[in-house]
Amino acid sequence: MRLVSWLLKRENRLDLTAGLCDGIQTALILAAGRVLSSGSRMSPGFILRVAAVGGISSVFVFFVGHYALLRSELTEAERQLNLASRGRLASSRLGRAALVEATQGALLASVCSFCGASLPLVVGVLVPEPRWTAIAVSLLVLSALGVLLARAVHGSPIRWAAGLFVGGVVLTFVGQKLNII
Repeated sequence: MRLVSWLLKRENRLDLTAGLCDGIQTALILAAGRVLSSGSRMSPGFILRVAAVGGISSVFVFFVGHYALLRSELTEAERQLNLASRGRLASSRLGRAALVEATQGALLASVCSFCGASLPLVVGVLVPEPRWTAIAVSLLVLSALGVLLARAVHGSPIRWAAGLFVGGVVLTFVGQKLNII
């Protein structure tokens, strides 16, 4: 129960949503060529490779982004408090707390990216015909995520869903043309 309440905290919204979007987009760009081609089918090893790429790249990007943001907030607090020496807050207990928070956020985003990349591909393996099932599931999940995000930020569900859907279509097209894996 504590894990669920921690996941649903507003502070984790970025990691959850961006991780899922990143994973789905990674799957679309890396796997669209293989999913839509008439060649070999997807295998569990293929799914794990694509999902691992999403998860590994996310952990690095999100850690750097979170940590830089939190450190800049400490620097700004020092400036506003007119502290004589710079970097004291960042080297204090607050700096260590920023490091822990950045690590937790990066790990959450990485797990969400791994899951986001895996879900549509697993469905594509379980429902192999038509071949575009994994793409359709990806676009559906992106659209649903858009609706949830719109509700969370009091935006237009249609615009958010359409925006994420169109982004997914563009990435599918790019992924098919690049045919990376």
